[in-house]
Parts: sequence; structure tokens; C-alpha cells
Amino acid sequence: MCCATTGSGQQQIRAAAGGRWRDNDLVFPSRVGTQADASHVRRSFRKVVAAAGLDPHDRTPRELRHSFVSLLSDAGLPIEQISRLVGHSGTATTETIYRKQIRPVILHGAGVMDRIFPGGGTARDV
Repeated sequence: MCCATTGSGQQQIRAAAGGRWRDNDLVFPSRVGTQADASHVRRSFRKVVAAAGLDPHDRTPRELRHSFVSLLSDAGLPIEQISRLVGHSGTATTETIYRKQIRPVILHGAGVMDRIFPGGGTARDV
């Protein structure tokens, strides 16, 4: 999988592939221009993690996805927008898979409801 898919980065990768390059107009092609598969992603990811001085066997691409959802949720982005950004067709999948990551969004919503309807429980009871 290419680390740089536009400009001079992709030109270098194309040059290195030589006659093996297949131009498929992909954003994230393999080293020879074909569609990247999961093994390409994992291999490239491990190289980046190792270059950062971390153990590549302790980190996965999925962790990046979970971190992405957590950061968006912590920043207060609505669950509908988070769902779209991670490619889910609705919020149910996002809510089920990323339950822990979206807790701040739920707590914020509960806090708003507490202000609208005072006298009940508090957001901390959620």
C-alpha cells in the first residue's frame, strides 16, 4: 500500500514498480497499482508503527478507528456524523461497536436533558 498516493510520492512508487504498475485510478493502491487488501494495510501499518518506535505487534489499524471515534465523540460531534465518517449506514452499528467511545456524547445529551427537565436524576446516573 502506498504511503503517499498523490504527487511525487506516487510517482516514486510508480517508478519503482516499473512495468509491473497497473493504473487503476485508486486512492490507496498496492505497490504495483492494484487494489490493496487487508494484508497490504497491516504490513504498511506495522512499518509505520515500528518507525515510530513502537512495537508493531501491540498496535492494529482497528485501534486507529476506535481512537478516531473516541476523539470525535469527546469533541462533541453528533453520533450521526460519526456514523457517516466511519462508513456505517446508521447509528445502531456505531452505538453497538463503539459504546465506550461514545459515552461522552451520551453523557452530554443526558446533561442537556437534565437542564431541560430539572428535578429527575442526573447525567451521572447514566
